[in-house]
Amino acid sequence: MLAVDVSPWLRPDAPTSPDRLFCHVHGRGKGRAQMIPGWPYSFISALEPGRTSWTTLLDAQRLGPDDDATEVTATQIRGVIQRLRQAGQHTPGDPDILVVFDAGYDVTRLAHLLADLPVEPLGPDRVFCFPAPVSAAGRRGRPARHGPEFALADPATQPPPDAHTVTDTSRYGTARASAWNQPHPRLTRRGAWTTHTGPLPVITGSIIQLTAQRLPGDRAPKPLWLWSS
Repeated sequence: MLAVDVSPWLRPDAPTSPDRLFCHVHGRGKGRAQMIPGWPYSFISALEPGRTSWTTLLDAQRLGPDDDATEVTATQIRGVIQRLRQAGQHTPGDPDILVVFDAGYDVTRLAHLLADLPVEPLGPDRVFCFPAPVSAAGRRGRPARHGPEFALADPATQPPPDAHTVTDTSRYGTARASAWNQPHPRLTRRGAWTTHTGPLPVITGSIIQLTAQRLPGDRAPKPLWLWSS
């Protein structure tokens, strides 16, 4: 399991440092985020499979003003996996490597760029559709590319899940996981897909909903939605 994230090295008092960017920094309290000059670094770490927070950093790369964060991340992951293979840490027949992203990443684009590697990108996404229905014989016109919409905020659009598990945990109470197979994000020619040539791809995956009974500090948890490809 790998995790990818960006962390800044803040350099507000170094105006002569080259290629500084405005880095988003979370302040204490709601609405206290700041933009501070610094160097953002993209990190890739291996996650410990148990309940601890131990990680092992495998790669770090500084992002420049002209860098496309998605392209840089894909190249970075490709290099890490190549080195893992050379070190014998991943061999043919091993399970795919789970790569976890947060909401700041275009996980659909990354799934497209890494489709030839033994990886399973996991992260948040937004608008989903089920596969398009099979066109009836003799029907004219262009076949549909998208089926019914799966709206995360509208239970009426969500059929019964394809898989469901319930686990009792000591920290979060009863934890539930549900999964719907084959939905795909509805892509548009914006952001990373602006310059894409040809039809936009249909990238299928699974929608996963995680719910917990409680969070530390007696907070009421909201459902966590993830998309895995």
